[in-house]
Amino acid sequence: MTYQECVGYLFNSTPVFEHVGASAYKAGLENTLALDEHFGHPHRAYRTIHVAGTNGKGSCSHTLASILQQAGYRVGLYTSPHLVDFRERIRVNGKPISKQRVIDFVESERHFFEPLHPSFFELTTALAFLYFKEQKVDIAVIEVGLGGRLDCTNIIRPELSIITNISFDHTQFLGNTLAKIAGEKAGIIKPHTPVVIGETCAETRPVFEAKAKAESAPVTFAEDQPEVISSVPCHDAKCGRNYITHDFGSFHGELGGDYQTKNTNTILCALRELNDPHITLDSIHKGFSTVSETTGLTGRWQIINQRPLVICDTGHNVGGWQYLAAQIKSIPCKQLRMVFGMVDDKDISSVMMLLPKDAKYYWAQATSRRAIPASQVKNLGYQHQLQGDDYGSVANAFRQAMADASEDDFIFVGGSSYIVADFLSINHF
Repeated sequence: MTYQECVGYLFNSTPVFEHVGASAYKAGLENTLALDEHFGHPHRAYRTIHVAGTNGKGSCSHTLASILQQAGYRVGLYTSPHLVDFRERIRVNGKPISKQRVIDFVESERHFFEPLHPSFFELTTALAFLYFKEQKVDIAVIEVGLGGRLDCTNIIRPELSIITNISFDHTQFLGNTLAKIAGEKAGIIKPHTPVVIGETCAETRPVFEAKAKAESAPVTFAEDQPEVISSVPCHDAKCGRNYITHDFGSFHGELGGDYQTKNTNTILCALRELNDPHITLDSIHKGFSTVSETTGLTGRWQIINQRPLVICDTGHNVGGWQYLAAQIKSIPCKQLRMVFGMVDDKDISSVMMLLPKDAKYYWAQATSRRAIPASQVKNLGYQHQLQGDDYGSVANAFRQAMADASEDDFIFVGGSSYIVADFLSINHF
């Protein structure tokens, strides 16, 4: 079995949420517990940090992993979804799992897991936990896949839990109110285990307080302890943002989105809670400034080209676009051009209400089976006074945007992780 055949097997023989949506979601931990038992509970062999939230959990997970690496730890990092290669999901010190290890896992274990009919994510999680044990990691940063309470990552017993924020996403699984969604994400709060909450609102804060009290878990609300004094975007070759903080000095953060300010405050509060003597100011500063290089993070306000300016971002829900729309509008340019598409379980109408009306739109459809057809996105855009044409694929849309653009234009690519994935898969320049 080649690597491509192996990945094809994983995607085609197991229910994959990224491809088919609701039918791949399994509300329960039975398969996860069976896989965990089979592999000898590998996650008990190393320390863990658990990260949940509607937005920002990927950036927080990668940044924490970067800081821990700079502190000298051997670090496992488990995130989802991947953008280009399946192996992006499972990394040790920034290096993706080898193709051969993925092949060996499937070939040697399929006799066990096939009768279970696990989901793609259940199987991937089992592989990640086993691989981290094999690689003798000191600590692993584990990002929740969906929700928290019934997510298959929730079998770990972390030394710290982090919930970044709550907004409307995956409402068909997690609930149609912020309180219900918070209840699902609060499911990662463990007995006597510290938890850091990044952002709350009137509906969600009581949910977290009640769950933390029930579990006797010390809770820190990062918004009550603002570490970040100032956060200023860089306009030089470094890009990213410059921070001044109360207790962690001044440093450069490589990730440039406006939303990273709140992520940074959450991370700093988490580091204070960890209180690890190996994590120094130097390792924190280096970790923030080298996230992409250290961990392989892509797609977060990622600058691809300067003239014309080309930026992509994976923001895909209302909470994310409340930040993205404002930041996009703040960028001076001759003409704003937007390569845009979404998938069918997102509130596209609410997102479109936030989009700039003076942009030229290049409507696109990602290769995911959940992608909304570009023709439908165009019609919805027209209803919101957004002008543009249907270009079918992301590649076609982007190539046309580049052909139309002058050096002083700004091309933004996003609306969905899958739009960005298709974009990063093409040979841009």
